[in-house]
Amino acid sequence: MPDNRSMGLAAIGDEAILLAGGGRAILLQLANPAVGIAVADHSNFAADPLRRLRNTLTFVYALVYGTEEQKQRMTAMVNAAHKPVRSPAYDAADPGLQLWVTATLYDTAVTMHELAFGPMADADRVYREYAVVGTALQMPAELWPADRAAFRAYWNAQVEGLTVDGRVREVSRRLLRPATGPLWMRAAMPLVRLVTAGLLPAELRDAYELPLNQKRYDRVMRGVARVYPHLPRRLRTWPRRHYLDPLRAASRSG
Repeated sequence: MPDNRSMGLAAIGDEAILLAGGGRAILLQLANPAVGIAVADHSNFAADPLRRLRNTLTFVYALVYGTEEQKQRMTAMVNAAHKPVRSPAYDAADPGLQLWVTATLYDTAVTMHELAFGPMADADRVYREYAVVGTALQMPAELWPADRAAFRAYWNAQVEGLTVDGRVREVSRRLLRPATGPLWMRAAMPLVRLVTAGLLPAELRDAYELPLNQKRYDRVMRGVARVYPHLPRRLRTWPRRHYLDPLRAASRSG
């Protein structure tokens, strides 16, 4: 199997394994008090998680693999969707919050990729290129920490300030224990909860009241590292094609 880990964001961004960290990224975002309160009070994203997943993935895939027209279309759609979600402490145009959302997506993507493949050979390049997600969310480019060491210092400081109140905890429960949706999605949620709990910092996991079977989580991650890298590349990149194809069809039809 060819080593694709030293080829930058375009080589790792379409790996399906990154999606397994989606719950972690969302709960990290919600634990920022400004984000969490706004979502709890004004957003119904937990009521339709598949729609949120589709929009988020199409946005990211378009940024990395799409045409300029597709990037502009998805960027405008996502930024418009964020505007109604507001609270006295939250503004979707706040560069600090845009940075935090981008940081959770980057850190989660790297975490999942390294669990499956081991350390990246070109981690600095991936880090630099990931800033495109933030700038598409209107984050000023200079706000992205200068290098991975600066990012780690920023990340650690942010994590120390995360909090979860009862409203945010209830949003997380509705997200991870959906009462509606396709049967396959609800059947997968025990595994999603396990992986999400295992990936979160211990203090945050406790705040969300997520139980963790550490031995089971470790077995799952060992299985991922043994099996996933040997799957056919076409299978591992299926989500990217699945979410981008409708956007490409829409572009062709005008």
